Amino acid sequence: MAKSVETSTSSSRTDSGDRVGVVEPFYDEKPAKPQHVARRAWDSFKRNPDYHITQQGQVGANGKVYDIESAAQATAGAPLARKLKGRHLQMIAIGGSIGTGLFVGSGKALQQGGPASLLIAFSLIGCMLFSTVQALGEMAVLLPVAGSFSAYSTRFLDPAWGFAMGWNYAVQWLIVLPLEVVAAAITIKYWNSPVSSAAWVAVFLVLIISINLVGVQGYGEAEFVFSMVKVVAIIGFIILGIILNIGGGRNAEYVGGRNWSDPGAFNNGFKGLCSVFVIAAFAFAGTELVGLAAAETANPRKSLPTAVKQVFWRICLFYIVSLTLVGLLVPYTDRRLIGQSTSDAKASPFVIAIKDAGITGLDSVFNVVIMISVLSVGNSAVYGSSRTLAALAEQGQAPSWLGYIDRQGRPLKAIGVASAFGFLAFLAASNKEDEAFVWMQALSGLSSIFTWGSICLAHIRFRKAWRVQGHSLDELAFRSQAGVVGSWIGFIFNVLVLAAQFWTGFSPVQPRYGPAIEGTSALVQNFFQAYLAVPVLLVCYVGYKVVYRTPFMRCKDMDVKTGVRELNLGELLAEEEVERAAWPRWKKTYKFLC
Repeated sequence: MAKSVETSTSSSRTDSGDRVGVVEPFYDEKPAKPQHVARRAWDSFKRNPDYHITQQGQVGANGKVYDIESAAQATAGAPLARKLKGRHLQMIAIGGSIGTGLFVGSGKALQQGGPASLLIAFSLIGCMLFSTVQALGEMAVLLPVAGSFSAYSTRFLDPAWGFAMGWNYAVQWLIVLPLEVVAAAITIKYWNSPVSSAAWVAVFLVLIISINLVGVQGYGEAEFVFSMVKVVAIIGFIILGIILNIGGGRNAEYVGGRNWSDPGAFNNGFKGLCSVFVIAAFAFAGTELVGLAAAETANPRKSLPTAVKQVFWRICLFYIVSLTLVGLLVPYTDRRLIGQSTSDAKASPFVIAIKDAGITGLDSVFNVVIMISVLSVGNSAVYGSSRTLAALAEQGQAPSWLGYIDRQGRPLKAIGVASAFGFLAFLAASNKEDEAFVWMQALSGLSSIFTWGSICLAHIRFRKAWRVQGHSLDELAFRSQAGVVGSWIGFIFNVLVLAAQFWTGFSPVQPRYGPAIEGTSALVQNFFQAYLAVPVLLVCYVGYKVVYRTPFMRCKDMDVKTGVRELNLGELLAEEEVERAAWPRWKKTYKFLC
C-alpha cells in the first residue's frame, strides 16, 4: 500500500510565456512493504478522488456552469486523449463505426427498397453527415466538448433539450451493445452451428467486458486490430466485387447492371426508399465523433480538415462503393436476405455475393470479418456509454455513483451499467431474436437522427448569437465549409427523415415473404418499433422542462465565452504557410485529397 497520495503539478509554458499548471495525482513510489500482484490489482480498482472524467468550464443542463468538458473523445473523454496513440485514433476514425448497419442491416434495406433506394438513402445521409461534421467541428474547435453533444443544445437551444439529448446519446450507446451482440449471434447461424445462441452471447459479452476492464490501452489496441481487419476486408470486397461484376466469377458471366433491370432498381416505390433511411442512419452512427477527436488536438485548424476529408472518403469508399457493388451482385428478391424466411436468412448480402461467386471458403472468411466488425462496435459501445454516463453523473444529470473513477481511469460503475444492458442480448436465444434486432436497431437509428439534427440547429443558433454579440467569423479558428446553409440543409433533411419514418411506421412496407402487417395490433406494434425513440426523448424533455422551468435560449443571452479555446490565429496561419511551402508536390496533392 502506498504511504501517501500526493499531488504534483506539471507545468508548461504557453506562447505568451505564462505557465499553466496541470494537476496530476501520483502515488508514493516507496511503499513501506513490497506489494503482492493481487494486492496492486485490487488497489487499482479503488476510487481516485483526484480524477474526473470531465474538466471545468462548460454550461450544464440547468443553465449553470458545471464541472465538465464532456463525456468522451470519440465518446470517451479524457482517458482516450491521454493514453491512445496516433495510430489508434487514425484507425478508429477510419473504421471504428463500421458494423451491423453496413454488413447486416443493409440486407433488410436492399430487400425493402431495392439497390437504387439503398444507394440514394446512404448517399443522402452521407451528404447530410458531411455538413453535420463540418458544423460540429466549428463549434468543437471553439468550445471543446468531447463526446456528449448535449452541451451545445444546452447553450444554444434549451437546457431541457440539452438534458434530453445527453440521455438520448447515452441510451443510444447502451442499446448498441446488445444489438451488436445479437447481430454476432445472427451471423453465427450462417454455419448452422448446433451451439445455442445463448452460449455465443455469453462468450461475446465476456470478451467485450474483459477488454474494457483492462483499461483504455487495451481498448485502443483491440480497436486498432478490429478496424484494420474491417478496412482490409471492405477494400478486398470492393476489388472482388468489381471482378465478379465484369465476369470473373464461377460462370465467367458478365453481370453489369442486370439486377437493376430484373427485378429492378426500386422496390416498393417511394415508400421503400423512405424505409431505408433509418437503416442508413444507424449504419452511419458514430461518424460525428471524428469532428470531436480532431478538435481535441493542439492545432485544430490542421487536424480538423484532415478528419473531415477522412469522413468523406469513408462514406464514399466504404459505404457507397461497397453498397453499389452489393446492389449489382445481389437481387432484392433473394430469399436469403435478412428478414426473410429461409434457413440461411441471417446471412449478410456481402456474404451472399461472395457465396454466389462459388469461391469456396471465402464466404465463411467474410462472415468472420462481420463478427469481428459487430463485436468491435459493441466494444466501442461499452467504452463510449460508460464514459458518457460518468460525464452525465458529474453534470448532475445522472446518479452521482455513476461518476466513480478508479486509479486506472476506469469508470467502473458506469462500465457495470453498460455491461448489464448487454445481457439483453440473451434475447438472441429466444424465438424473438429478429424482433429484438428490429426494436434495438430502430431505437438506435432514430437517436442518431436527433443527435445530428440538434448539432445542425445548434450551429445555426450559435452563428446568429456570435454575430449578435459583436463577433466576426474571422475570430473562428475553423469555419464550416458548408456554412449555415449546410446546417440548414442538414437540419431540414433530418426532419424529413423523421417524417418519412413516421409515415412508414403507421403505413409500413409489406414484406415480400411471410405474413403481411395487417390489423390494429400489428400496425401499432410496427409503429412503435419504428418510432420508439421519440416518446422516450419527449418524456425526458417535457419532464425536465416542467420540473426546472428552463428558458429557451435567446441570442443575446447565449454563453459563447465560457470554455472558449484561446488560439493565436496569426501564428497558426504563419506556421501553416511555412510548413506548406516546404512540402514536396506529392505531399501537397495528398493533403489536398486526404
